[in-house]
Amino acid sequence: MEDTEVLISEVRDCIGTITLSRPAQRNALTPEMLVRLHQTLTAWALSGDVRVVVIRGAGDKAFSAGYDIRSIPTNPTPEMEALMSQSNPLELGLRAVKNFPYPVIAMVNGACFGGALNLAMCCDLRVGADDISIGMPPAKLGLVYPAEGVAQFVSVLGIAKAREVFLTGKAYRGAEVAEMGLVDRLVPRTQLEAAVSALASEIAGNAPLALKGLKRVLHLVEAAATLAPEAAAEVQVLVAASFASSDALEGQMAFLEKRAPRFVGR
Repeated sequence: MEDTEVLISEVRDCIGTITLSRPAQRNALTPEMLVRLHQTLTAWALSGDVRVVVIRGAGDKAFSAGYDIRSIPTNPTPEMEALMSQSNPLELGLRAVKNFPYPVIAMVNGACFGGALNLAMCCDLRVGADDISIGMPPAKLGLVYPAEGVAQFVSVLGIAKAREVFLTGKAYRGAEVAEMGLVDRLVPRTQLEAAVSALASEIAGNAPLALKGLKRVLHLVEAAATLAPEAAAEVQVLVAASFASSDALEGQMAFLEKRAPRFVGR
């Protein structure tokens, strides 16, 4: 087992388990955590020893509260600094999950919001405890979410449910989580680890070449619908404008101060 403080990785019987480990911060995602996620999955992909990956959060309160924009590494390694300069850490982590050659399971053992929900959507399968809460809050924070992330939700949920998830920004709980398709299956919390372990073992027992080939075919089919360059450029402008807006600042302050935001539309 390798403990890197913010990320814990373990391999057993061809099953790799990655634990997002910042329990005091509800496992909020940091640039360091996301770079280490990328590094771990890249190493496992090269080794070929891991045929199923399970991603979970430390403790039983949260899978992850989302991306922690306040956590910037103060002393990154040269390798980490180089990776972060090449790509947004969140995009780096999400793509590592999505492009891992073998199946990835999200064990949603607690609250899951924002970028962390996007991470779960990049997994091939999602199994959650029946008492979790899940949501995508950019609209409540005055932000436009990037197209690649929105496309992932559309691919998993369908356009109608993706619209509801993004435009309401609400938190879903109980049976609604499964009804919306945010997880594939809900099980009682006491049975979650056993259910995910059984699923991972069943998948790991299948033919490696078939698993790898099927995931690649599914990925290619999913990627068939992509934005034209002009549309992608328009999305980038909308995202950048939202992050620079007064409403974005107000949304973040309201979140931190635990009050309703007062948006003004600029």
